[in-house]
Amino acid sequence: MNDRLDMTVMHAMHDALRRELRHIARITARYDPDPRHVLRGAAGWEMFRRALRAHHRAEDDALWPALRRALDGRPYDLTRLEAIEVEHAVLARLVATVDEALADPGTDPVLLSELAHSLITGLAGHLAHEEDAVFPLVQAVVDEQEWEHFGCVHAQRIAPHAAQLLPWLLEGADEHTTTVVLAQLPTHVRRAYTYQWQPEYALLDRWRIQVPSSRYPLPTAASTAMDAQPVKELT
Repeated sequence: MNDRLDMTVMHAMHDALRRELRHIARITARYDPDPRHVLRGAAGWEMFRRALRAHHRAEDDALWPALRRALDGRPYDLTRLEAIEVEHAVLARLVATVDEALADPGTDPVLLSELAHSLITGLAGHLAHEEDAVFPLVQAVVDEQEWEHFGCVHAQRIAPHAAQLLPWLLEGADEHTTTVVLAQLPTHVRRAYTYQWQPEYALLDRWRIQVPSSRYPLPTAASTAMDAQPVKELT
């Protein structure tokens, strides 16, 4: 059965976040080179932070309120939504704590590795939890107008750093996903992506790494439970 709402962008964002978690896992699994120095200066860490913050804020501001209204009188389903909201807050604090550790030259690399592991397992589990528990609710009760509004808010959150975050989002995506995502954008944004943003992104060694990240798979849900010129609009 086809989904009522097109969640291609949501799945693409989740896939991109999982991809970056594999890079973080690889970097923090070793102490040579020092993971503090690698992450502190890595464009990849900044992109990851920006994308996660933009994605979660869009959900918090535009999607969860619509879902909460639609679930009025359904306490069990509201509890599932509330659990996701709590996870957002915990993950935001984890990212902030990793940032604090990176800014402190006295941070023990072992502590940084532990913090990164908490972030990796926490976010991997959260993404799976959201897909299993909340995506079906969104498909069932959020109307098309509310979903379109969320899509606009999500694009607005990405827009200030679209020159990097759009090719970041689509790195490794299949042809269908890339086509669907780009089709939602204005012609001038698609042209910028094709002729400038993606070629420039392809040259960027955002994690300053050599070892393939596939050697560091993410924990399963069961095991866990660059500044760019701003784009005024993507829609």
